[in-house]
Amino acid sequence: MSGRLAGKVAIVTGAGSAGPGWGNGRATAAIFAREGARVLVVDRDAEPLESTLEVIAEEGGTAVAHTCDVTDSAAVAGMVEAARTAFGRIDVLVNNVGGSRHGGPVELDEQTWQAQLDTNLSSAYLGCKHVIPVMKEQGGGAIVNIASTSGLRWTGSAQVGYASAKAGVIQLSKVVAVQHAPDRIRVNTVVPGQLHTPMVEARLAGQRTGGDVDALLAQRQARIPLGFMGDGRDTAHAALFLASDEARFVTGTEIVVDGGMTARCD
Repeated sequence: MSGRLAGKVAIVTGAGSAGPGWGNGRATAAIFAREGARVLVVDRDAEPLESTLEVIAEEGGTAVAHTCDVTDSAAVAGMVEAARTAFGRIDVLVNNVGGSRHGGPVELDEQTWQAQLDTNLSSAYLGCKHVIPVMKEQGGGAIVNIASTSGLRWTGSAQVGYASAKAGVIQLSKVVAVQHAPDRIRVNTVVPGQLHTPMVEARLAGQRTGGDVDALLAQRQARIPLGFMGDGRDTAHAALFLASDEARFVTGTEIVVDGGMTARCD
């Protein structure tokens, strides 16, 4: 299969989806496969991966499903080994797992705070920890971490755990990029804004607008200068560039995918 990732092997975590449509992980896995990568699609639960595998198979792509709790170091080590067993190498890692919980430091209980850090930041740390030795042995690779505009600025809701963790992802990428540049391992971040992914219907509307999906969509869209919301495919295309050889001279930086939202001063 030809394409921008032809001959490469990629791991994409969070590659299931909270519901029908294009979540960041499912879209990334599908577009990577379309561009020639062989993909280990990873999620905590097996069922959401089935639809991702179906999408990839319909286009003639190659993917293998693997269940993994990416907050568990031993499980992440097993994920890396599963990719090597299935495909022989690892060229690209996309650390995509994340999820927000409402609340500032007073409202957010300590257990939820820690869980937010584990899910959104430690998962990226563990992915890097276990895949970098493989990439060093191979002579290089590309890591793409998925953050959020909540890690850059206030985005309409107090979610201090999520925002802090996603800000940490951006800086983690910079530090790892500089440290491992001599190993020819590039590390970058995609920073999605307020996209219309299945998470809107599955979780966010219940948290923010009492289950009123249309009200939440209207609130989010009003913040976007382009006047419409993207979806997971927009995140995926940014990740595709960063994972490809077209980005051979790009490391330690971010691509913000938000329709101009964070460029506004109001």
